[in-house]
Amino acid sequence: MRTQGVLYDKSKQFALGIIALCNELREKGEYIMSKQILKSGTSIGANYCEAVCAESPQDFIHKVSISIKEANETYFWLDLLHESNHIDNDRFSLMSSQVEELYKMLNSSAITVKQRLTNKGLTN
Repeated sequence: MRTQGVLYDKSKQFALGIIALCNELREKGEYIMSKQILKSGTSIGANYCEAVCAESPQDFIHKVSISIKEANETYFWLDLLHESNHIDNDRFSLMSSQVEELYKMLNSSAITVKQRLTNKGLTN
C-alpha cells in the first residue's frame, strides 16, 4: 500500500535530502547531530503516512501533530548545524525553507480536519 500526494512527495524528497546530509556529516566525523536530524527529518513523512491511515479524524490530527513536532525539531537541528558551521548558508536556506513548507502544509491539514470536526459538533 502506497501513500501518494503532494505532502507525501515533499516529505519523501526532504527525507532523501536529510539522508544525503547525514551521510556527508558522518564522512566529516559528525555523528551526534547527524543521528538526531536523521531521526526527526525522516519521521516527518513516516508519521504523515501513519496519519493517512488513521483510524479516526482525531487519530489523524494526533499523528499529523507528531509530524509537526518532528518538523519543528528538524528545524532546530538544521539551525544548530548551521550555527556550528557544519552546513553552509545555501544548504541551510534550502532545507529550512523545505521543512517550513512541510510544517505549514501539515498544520493546514490538521486545522482543516479540526474545523470539519467542529462543524459536525464532534469536538469539545
